[in-house]
Amino acid sequence: MYSLLNLPAFNPMDLVPRILVLFLTMPVHEFAHAFVASRLGDPTPEAENRLTLNPLRHIDLIGSLMLLFVGFGWAKPVQVDPRYFEKPKRDMALVSLAGPFSNFLLAFLTLGLYANIFAWTVTGGAPGFIVGSFLEALVFLNLGLGVFNLIPIPPLDGSKVLAAFLPNRFYWTLMQFERYGMFILLFLAMTGSLGGFLSNFITGIYNAMLKVWI
Repeated sequence: MYSLLNLPAFNPMDLVPRILVLFLTMPVHEFAHAFVASRLGDPTPEAENRLTLNPLRHIDLIGSLMLLFVGFGWAKPVQVDPRYFEKPKRDMALVSLAGPFSNFLLAFLTLGLYANIFAWTVTGGAPGFIVGSFLEALVFLNLGLGVFNLIPIPPLDGSKVLAAFLPNRFYWTLMQFERYGMFILLFLAMTGSLGGFLSNFITGIYNAMLKVWI
């Protein structure tokens, strides 16, 4: 699931970062889920052609339109069958962590590129400004999406990570909230309730990553 937490009411300029999410960040995130599930023994993602970075394999039409015009959307879920896993709860947590991890990794590598060409983005005139803005936006989009997906509210990835540490009776109780989680998240995203809270985490991760590159 994808939320651009700090975007205001829609205007045409919002389409640029949202298109980046739809055609670049989203395929990487979903591929990461599929790849880890496959490596852990589940043939389902490969059978459903999800082991690819082709965005067309991951796009959900309604979720994509919501993302473009509202700023809150979702991809087609990667189907996983935990019966193939050696340790279902642990392995489901690993599959779930793979998506946000891919966002953080993409943010880290993009920030490294940005840090190494920063002087040119400042002095390179219009082309430098465009490239610098693109890279910086990509960094923050990936950090935001990685942090957002770690929120322990079903159906976000963080709920499955949390579930790995819960006794079975609480695990199934948490999973039953998945039908309501979408409405809760939509309300929080639309009201901006999460933006201020999560921005501190995003900034902290950004600063920690930046120290590696400078």
